Amino acid sequence: ADLMAQVSDSESDFDLKRNLLFFAFGGAYLGAFQYWYQVNIFKRIFTATERFTSQSLEKKLKDTEGLIQLAMQIALNLTILSCVYLPTFYLFKAVFFGDCGLASCFGESWGTYTDNFENDLAPLLKCWGPADLLCFSVPLYLRIPI
Repeated sequence: ADLMAQVSDSESDFDLKRNLLFFAFGGAYLGAFQYWYQVNIFKRIFTATERFTSQSLEKKLKDTEGLIQLAMQIALNLTILSCVYLPTFYLFKAVFFGDCGLASCFGESWGTYTDNFENDLAPLLKCWGPADLLCFSVPLYLRIPI
C-alpha cells in the first residue's frame, strides 16, 4: 500500500526506507501480533462471537450477550490500538528513521508517543471505532478467522 501511495505522489521520490518500515511494521504488528490476539485471545474471551455474527441484524439487536461482547471487543481493540499499536509504530519509526541505537530508540519513541497521544487518540477512535463495529459484527467468513 505504501508503494502505491508513494508512486501516486508524483512530486516526491520513492523512499525505500519508508517502504521497508511499512513492510516490517505490517509484518510484525499487523501480520503477527494483531492476528494472534484477534484470533487466539478474542476466541477465548468472546465465546458468543460465532453465534452472534451469524445472526440476522434483527436477531443481533435482541442478543444482549452478543451486543455486550461486541462492545467489549471494540473497547479492547481500541485500547490495544491506543496502548500497543501507537507506541510500536513509533518504535519502528525511530529504529528506521531515528539516529538512535535500539535501546535509546525505546526512550525516543516513548517520548514521541506520549507527546502525540492527545492528537493521535481522537482520529484513532473516529476511524477504528466505527470500523471495529462493522468488522466485529459481520459473519466470520468476511474477516480474519476467530
